[in-house]
Amino acid sequence: MPTFTTPDGTDIHFKDWGRGRPVVLSHGWPLNSDSWEAQQLFLASNGYRVIAHDRRGHGRSTQTWNGNEMDTYADDLAGLIDHLDLRDVTLVGFSTGGGEVARYVGRHGTGRIAQVVLVSAVPPMMVATEDNPGGVPIEVFDGIRESSLADRSQTYRDLADGPFFGNNRPGQNPSQGMRDAFWRQGLQAGARNAYECIAAFSETDFRPDLARIDVPTLVIHGDDDQVVPFEVGGKASAALIDDAELVVYPGAPHGITDTHKDQLNKDLLAFLGS
Repeated sequence: MPTFTTPDGTDIHFKDWGRGRPVVLSHGWPLNSDSWEAQQLFLASNGYRVIAHDRRGHGRSTQTWNGNEMDTYADDLAGLIDHLDLRDVTLVGFSTGGGEVARYVGRHGTGRIAQVVLVSAVPPMMVATEDNPGGVPIEVFDGIRESSLADRSQTYRDLADGPFFGNNRPGQNPSQGMRDAFWRQGLQAGARNAYECIAAFSETDFRPDLARIDVPTLVIHGDDDQVVPFEVGGKASAALIDDAELVVYPGAPHGITDTHKDQLNKDLLAFLGS
């Protein structure tokens, strides 16, 4: 099982599939690299080298006590890219992974990066504050924290069975297997890691990071995303990134890596070839 070790001794697991120009995938909360399997298989089968890692504390990576915040996540991503000596990289971030990608650019620049893709991503800033009045109330995230402490397994069941895949909307019918995979991956994450990541994805201000993105950028978001609302996430991010291309999936939920995988795969492949 391929891993690399960070300066603080954390083992980061990753999958490295295919050959060609590199694409690096950063996953959402509380998931791991398995959540990217449809995209990783498709892109690797179409001439790209596709790498997906398990964020520290998630999946098969070390369940660290500390470092469960965006600066460290971004530095771990930089460590992976440096370890594999990747260049001309397309960075793709889903949900929390979109924050990781943005913070990577903010801290490490785009010297090794050719393109950026944000999918249902948490930037520019999720939580409502005085200077971000349109954000999501902090009480929503406090509720996720409270339910995670009370019954973490059921919290993930409720997310998978409801808003994540849009199962609470008419006409949406995500499979039981899809929902079970979310629950399984969630429970692979460390309890402290997943708990502290809630603050990382919801309260981090990525606006300065987005301003540093100076490579072609694709922003993809569903307009019925109940986890990262379109107005808070994709629409706002695209407005802050110079010349970003915004693609909206009508009626789509948050978890489009699964529910809209064929459309997403097609859009990613087209962007990679642009």
